[in-house]
Amino acid sequence: MAKEFNVPPVIFPGGGNPAAGNQRRRLPTPPFQPPKSANNSIPFMSFDVGSAAASTSFSTPQFGSSAVGIGSGFDDEPPLLEELGINTKQIWHKSISILNPIRVNADLHEDADLSGPFLFLMAFGLFQLLAGKLHFGILLGWVTMASLFLYVVFNMLAGRNGNLDVYRCLSLIGYCMLPMVLLSAVALFLPQGGAGIFVMAGVFVIWSTRVCTRLLVELASCGDEHRGLIAYACFLIYMLFSLLVIF
Repeated sequence: MAKEFNVPPVIFPGGGNPAAGNQRRRLPTPPFQPPKSANNSIPFMSFDVGSAAASTSFSTPQFGSSAVGIGSGFDDEPPLLEELGINTKQIWHKSISILNPIRVNADLHEDADLSGPFLFLMAFGLFQLLAGKLHFGILLGWVTMASLFLYVVFNMLAGRNGNLDVYRCLSLIGYCMLPMVLLSAVALFLPQGGAGIFVMAGVFVIWSTRVCTRLLVELASCGDEHRGLIAYACFLIYMLFSLLVIF
């Protein structure tokens, strides 16, 4: 004989009946806002697309009529060489004046610069490198020492009236290195130790000495009185550079 158990009926909180499968559940209407509780302090965001689109409106930035365009500033910029203080036209005219040892235009060398001298020193070192000699550091050191030597000698001769500075000495000695650059280029095609290279070295040394002496005398005050001593100092300087080419 089967024993019967009394099972109490199941009551759902929503009052629904699982037997009634065709009964529809009540859906919440948007925007869904859950009831606030004590532990929930952050408000629930609305998922209404229409209200979100209306609230998020971006304004177009307004620029005044005096605003400068992005690319308009580059048209007024000076060239890069001019910003670096390199005047190629001035270097060209100074170099042409050095190539004429009889008539040297000293007015072109009123404004001293180091762009041309540095270019000539690098060219001299490059020709020496083609001959198998690495003299870049020696050239820079010798030019600096030669400028200091000429500065001391000239100001000792001129006394208190001397107005020659080291910067102008570097500029003049560097520009007058152009005949030495030509000598280093010609020496590549001459036999080492021959008589021809000694003759060519003497000609180019006299060329550089004459040009440098004339520029110093015309640009610096009280130089005409001691032209011979200034020429001797310049001769020693360029003879020293010619020895790098010969040997």
